[in-house]
Amino acid sequence: MKKILILLFVFTSTLAFSQNKNAKATIEVDGVCGMCKERIEKASIKTKGVKSAVWNVKTHKLKLIYNEAKTDLATIKKNIAAVGHDSKDVKASKEAYATVHGCCKYRDEDVRKAHKNDNDK
Repeated sequence: MKKILILLFVFTSTLAFSQNKNAKATIEVDGVCGMCKERIEKASIKTKGVKSAVWNVKTHKLKLIYNEAKTDLATIKKNIAAVGHDSKDVKASKEAYATVHGCCKYRDEDVRKAHKNDNDK
């Protein structure tokens, strides 16, 4: 009986320490401008467990610090999609995408070209 209790204690303590409270991840999120940046970062930060979210307009990389015990990347991506932005494996619905400002329509080739020229200056 004593051996079983020790094994249970070891197993549960291993599980408790296996989740990182300051996990770091980088994901690619589609967007084109500063308004997109604000929207993406806000949706990320509003996700319970996300401590830091910084999106780069030029690289489209979102750098995250989050608590794995409270959230995961799938949840963060879902919340970003809910405000109209795509990641590689979670796409925003047509309804969510329709809510983004006209200059933020990153799926439109002309908008992407216009912002590329703006970012190159």
